[in-house]
Amino acid sequence: MNFRIIAKQSHGWVDQANPKTKIENPILDGPVKRGSATCPCCRYTTPVERVRTQLRARRGGTEDALPYSKVVRTREGSTEYRPLINGDFVALKRAKERLAELAESDVKVSTLSLPPDGALGFRVQKYGILEWADLFLSRQQLQLLTYLCIVQRVKLDNEELSSILRELFGITVSKLSSFSSSLCVWRNVRSCVAQTFGRQTLSMVWDFGEMNPFAESAGDFGEAIEYLAKLIEHVVVSSREGGIAQEADAAASPLADDSGDLFFTDPPYYDAIPYDHLSAFFGIWLCFGGILLLDEKAGLRRREDECIVDEGLGKSRQFFEGKMTKALMEGRRVAKPSAVGVIVFGHKSTDGWEAQLGAMLDAGWIITSSWPIDTERSGRLRAQDSAALGSSIQITCRPRENPDGSVRTNEVGDWRDVLQELPCCIHEWMPRLAEEGVVGADAIFACLGPALEIFSRYSWVEKASGEVVTLKEYLEQVWAAVAKEALAMVFHGADASGFEEDARLTAMWLWTLRTGESNGNGATSDEESEADEDDEESSKKRKVAGFALEYDAARKIAQGLGAHLEDLTSLVEIKGDTAWLLPVAERTRALFGKDDAQAPSVARRKKEAQQKLLFEVELQEAEESGGWGQKGVPRVGTTVLDRVHQAMILFAAGRGEALRRFLVDEGAGRDERFWRLAQALSALYPSGTDERRWVEGVQARKKGLGF
Repeated sequence: MNFRIIAKQSHGWVDQANPKTKIENPILDGPVKRGSATCPCCRYTTPVERVRTQLRARRGGTEDALPYSKVVRTREGSTEYRPLINGDFVALKRAKERLAELAESDVKVSTLSLPPDGALGFRVQKYGILEWADLFLSRQQLQLLTYLCIVQRVKLDNEELSSILRELFGITVSKLSSFSSSLCVWRNVRSCVAQTFGRQTLSMVWDFGEMNPFAESAGDFGEAIEYLAKLIEHVVVSSREGGIAQEADAAASPLADDSGDLFFTDPPYYDAIPYDHLSAFFGIWLCFGGILLLDEKAGLRRREDECIVDEGLGKSRQFFEGKMTKALMEGRRVAKPSAVGVIVFGHKSTDGWEAQLGAMLDAGWIITSSWPIDTERSGRLRAQDSAALGSSIQITCRPRENPDGSVRTNEVGDWRDVLQELPCCIHEWMPRLAEEGVVGADAIFACLGPALEIFSRYSWVEKASGEVVTLKEYLEQVWAAVAKEALAMVFHGADASGFEEDARLTAMWLWTLRTGESNGNGATSDEESEADEDDEESSKKRKVAGFALEYDAARKIAQGLGAHLEDLTSLVEIKGDTAWLLPVAERTRALFGKDDAQAPSVARRKKEAQQKLLFEVELQEAEESGGWGQKGVPRVGTTVLDRVHQAMILFAAGRGEALRRFLVDEGAGRDERFWRLAQALSALYPSGTDERRWVEGVQARKKGLGF
C-alpha cells in the first residue's frame, strides 16, 4: 500500500515524508469541512445534514470507524506512518468480542445518557451520540474496564487504606479516559493524541487518534501512576498539620462570622464551562463497581445550585450574577475584618469583568490590587488568534469593614478627586508591569486592581450634582487612562498626538495582543485544525483574517484614544461580538484607489492567485487603471499609517523601484513620523506574521535611501 501523509504549511502543502517537496494540488483539503463530507475519489460532497442523518443511524459511527494508518516510534526515535496489516484488524475484532463477553457478566460502561441536544457545551448529540459509552471505541472501553477491574481487586489488611487506594486508582483511570475517546485529535507536531478536552466542550472530531496505552506517553497507566505518586508526596509534605475539607454551597457557608484569615476562590465565568454535565464524562468510570459512591440526590441539588448561565436549565445571566454576589457576600461575612481575599479571574469579556467587579463591590469588598499569574497554556485553543489572557488575574481585596466586623457604609468619594488620582495611579503601575514583562491584555486587566482601589474604598462616589457614579462609568475612565499610558510607552515617551487616530488605534490594538506573543493572521494550533466546525451558521459566514479583539474591549480602547470603530471601515471589521484589525494585504484596495468596478473577476483572481499573492493582483489592476499618476507611483495615503502600509505592500510585492519613488520622490519617507511609526509597528506585530517581515523590510531600506 503506497500513500503520502500531507500537511498544510504557511507556504503551501508538503509531503511530511519529504518536507522539501511542495504539493501544488493535494487530493483533499480534508475529507470533512463544516460537517460536509467529500469523497476523495468522485469528489461528490454529502451535505452536513445528510452526514448527520447517516451517523445518527450508527450511534455516531465510533464503532464503525476504520483505522487508516498506524504510527510507530523507531528505536532511533523517529516517527513512521505505516499501513495496517491483517493482524491490526484481527486485534480490533478480538477486543469487540472480549467486550461482549464482559458485558454478559455485567462488566460494561454505564448506559448513562448525555444531556439533551442543545445543552451548553455539547455538540455531538446531533450525530447520534446519545450515551457516554458512544464516545469510546470497543478497544478503548476494554482497556479502561480492564484497569477498573484490577482496581476493584486492590485489598490490604487495612480496609480503610484499601478503599482510599481504590478511589485514587479509580480517579487515575478516569483521567486516562480523556486520552482514550473518539474525540481525541491527532497532534502532528508531537505525534501523539491530544486529550478530549482541548476545549471545555464536546464537539465532533472526524479523524481521531487512538493511543497505545503502553506507549509510555500520554494515556499510559504507568505514567499516570507516576503523577499520582508525585501528588501524594506533595500533599503529605504540604499538609502535615492536617486540615478539614467540606463540601458546601458557596452562597450558604457553614463557617462562622469573622472566622477566616483568607478567602480564596476561582469562580465560574458565566456560560464558559458546563461543569456538572461535563464531569459525567469521568463520573461513569468512577461509579464502576462502587469504586466511588456518588449521592444522586446530592448531585441533582448541586446541578440546581450550580452558578453558571445555561438557558436550557432556566439559568439566566441575572441568576448567575445574583448567585455570584451572594457567594461573595458570604465570603466577606466569614472573613475577618483584617483578612485578605483573592479572586481568580481569567475571563476576557469586559462585560464579564464589570459584572464580577460590581459583585465584589456590592458584596462589601475593597479591591486593592490585581496580579497576572501564568496559569494558562499558551497553545490552548482559546489563546489562538485572539487577545485571550495569557494568565489568570488574581484580584486581591479586603473587607470594607470596621474592626467590629460591621460594613462601612458612610464614606462618600468625590468624583473630581477620583478622576485626579486615577492617571497618577496608572502612570505608576504601567511601567512597573512592563519591567516585569507584563504587557498587552494582561497589563490592561492588571491595572484594574490599583485603579479600583481608588473607587472601591468608598461606599459610593458622587459628582458635584449629587449623582452617584456607576462602576461602568468609572471603568470607561480607567480604560481611557490605560490606553493613553500604554500608547506613551509604545512610542517610548514620544508625543503620540502627532499621529492620526488610525495609527494610535493600531498601535494600542497590537499592544493589547502582545500577551504571550498571541498569534494573529490566522494562526491555529494542530488541535484546532482537526476540531469540529460544523455549525451551519458559521459555515455561511466569511472568515475574517487579522488580529481579533472582543468588540467591547476594542470599542473602549478606541474611545479612550478619541477614535470610533465605525469610522475606520478600511482598517477594522466587526463580526458579531468580535472586532478584527484587518491584515495589511486586505487594505490594498482602499490604499491604492481601487473601486469595486475595477476589481478583477472571480475566475481571473483564482487563476492569477495561484502564481502570485492576491494583493499583487490588485496592485497590477490599480497600476493598469492609471490610478498611480505620471510618476509611476501610487498616490500618497492621507494618514501616516496609510503611508506605512502602502510601503509595506510595495515591499511585499517586490516593487523596489516604486517603493523608492514613493518614499523619496513623493516624500512619504521624509516625514519623521513615518519611520517612528514603522519602528513601533515592527515591535508590535506578532513575530512570524507577514506584517512583521514587511515592515522590517521597509525599515531596512531607510539608510540606503538616505534617510
